[in-house]
Amino acid sequence: MSLNEESSAKCFGGLQKVFSHDSVETKCRMRFSVYLPPKVFEENFQDGKLPVVYYLSGLTCTEENFIHKSGVQKYAAELGLIIIGPDTSPRNVGVSGENDSWDFGTGAGFYVDATEPLWASNYRMYSYVTKELPAIIEKNFPASSSARSIFGHSMGGHGALICALKNPGHYKSVSAFAPICNPSECPWGVKAFSGYLGANKESWKDYDATALTRGYSGEKIKLLVDTGTADKFYQDCQLLPENLKNAVDGNSDAFDAKFRFHGGYDHSYYFIASFIGEHLKFHASALQTEIA
Repeated sequence: MSLNEESSAKCFGGLQKVFSHDSVETKCRMRFSVYLPPKVFEENFQDGKLPVVYYLSGLTCTEENFIHKSGVQKYAAELGLIIIGPDTSPRNVGVSGENDSWDFGTGAGFYVDATEPLWASNYRMYSYVTKELPAIIEKNFPASSSARSIFGHSMGGHGALICALKNPGHYKSVSAFAPICNPSECPWGVKAFSGYLGANKESWKDYDATALTRGYSGEKIKLLVDTGTADKFYQDCQLLPENLKNAVDGNSDAFDAKFRFHGGYDHSYYFIASFIGEHLKFHASALQTEIA
């Protein structure tokens, strides 16, 4: 497997890069972003390893939206964190209907491994994010294999939550901006899960953060969830953070969790940019033993 560097730009003393590669899981060309903080380029760094934080984007996004709009590089540079951001789905794989909807198919992989025959061969974003991509990152960049955290926005917040819940101990912390917390019970999730996973709603629970939380019994999870109360999708019951909070409260011994509701903030990258520093500091705190 070879990586192709698509772009590179100096930013806050580090480098913001984008790479592409042929994916085994999605059977297509995939792109991901990498921010390498200035610490990587210090003379005394040599063959060291830095903590890595994975960011999963929301519906319609690519690997570029977050690195262009969030301001993440400033905080990653200060904290010495590598930031990885994959694309949100396979692209141009020839699946009938893949480009018909903005909230299903291209740009809307929902971070599941599809089981419906039409989608099952390519739409394997869960395995791509949790297995294939980390292996690539740890082989090609100075990223720790033990100091990982994960976060995301909207559909990507859903993805971050399920990745942490389905892999106890794999991530030191998880956070989310305006996540889709209970996809089995909201229009976005019902559409995606019906298409990717089929009609059996029991199978949906494997990718529903609220359902996974109720039965979670692994290593304690450090969790931060931020939602804007002026978010149209929150108001339209697409996000359902209260459902996840209730599930966490009912299984409180398994979580060190904080849910925050921010008056006046919407679903946009203005919201993300306003609190991105706090999220990275949250992850840096969870990763502090590895940083030291």
